[in-house]
Amino acid sequence: MELKKLTIITGHYGSGKTNVSVNLALMAARQGRKCTVIDLDIVNPYFRTADFEELFRENGITLKAPLYANSNLDIPALNISVKSILDESDCVIIDVGGDDEGAKALGRYAKVISECDDREMLYVINKCRYLTKEPEEALELMREIETAGSLRCTGIINNTNLGNETTAEIVENSLEYARKVAEAAGLPVAMTSAKAEFMPEEAENPVPIEIYVKTLWNQ
Repeated sequence: MELKKLTIITGHYGSGKTNVSVNLALMAARQGRKCTVIDLDIVNPYFRTADFEELFRENGITLKAPLYANSNLDIPALNISVKSILDESDCVIIDVGGDDEGAKALGRYAKVISECDDREMLYVINKCRYLTKEPEEALELMREIETAGSLRCTGIINNTNLGNETTAEIVENSLEYARKVAEAAGLPVAMTSAKAEFMPEEAENPVPIEIYVKTLWNQ
């Protein structure tokens, strides 16, 4: 999978956005690209890319996070210059906070992001997550995220999983669901992400991933 200059990752809380972002960043680094990850999740204190600073450093990936990320302060400051980061990097990945509330921070950068022609905004779906189990629910949430972020999604990532209880059958059973979401949105299934042993042969644009983000009870 060849990432564009700018890739924005959005989705529902618990859809696996951050784990997808981490995997994409590592993939870009392995391709020899100068990659920067922007942790724009100022809503959820858990499962954020700022938790992977050491992993990124070991792989030559730059991390940019809001001031006070991973601190005890409640309101982090958006002290990030997306334009400067785009100028300095071959590949930029923005991990956006969940749902429309998290996408509000993205809206602050909508103008400068719109000036980048080589970009994509991918919407992560997980059939196993509440509020997005039906295609209509997933589409409604995507529209809310687009409105809050003042940007349009360009593709769907099917990241259906059930944590440690994920099976090949769960992923396989999600393929039709992902196709329906994509069809209703008028967008392609840009990526099907799952561990290699669970990836169905008929998956659209399969990208095997590792699990880096652990749930609190499995850490």
